Amino acid sequence: MPENFFELVYLVVKQVPPGKVTTYSAIARFLNNPRGSRAVGWAMRQCPYPITEVPCHRVIKADGSVGGYGGEGVLKKAFLLRKEGIKVRQGKIDLTRYLFTSFQLTDLN
Repeated sequence: MPENFFELVYLVVKQVPPGKVTTYSAIARFLNNPRGSRAVGWAMRQCPYPITEVPCHRVIKADGSVGGYGGEGVLKKAFLLRKEGIKVRQGKIDLTRYLFTSFQLTDLN
């Protein structure tokens, strides 16, 4: 298992399936760092992997807001999510319908 926090974040994000989203805070809690949602956001901002490998666009804010997406912005992120069948209304996603938090430790190796 990687010791680098960013690499752990990327391994968690890889588990989010198409058509689902997770939140910065859900990832932080899973990694036993409940106050680390900003660090997760920083990891997403710095992600060196393509979205085919680490689907960063599937990580959103805890209130369902799409949030930013690197240098490409909210519109690009919303476009990618809609392409996966996720409904984005007024910049928000219904977390009761699309939230994924079933992360597995075994997938972190």
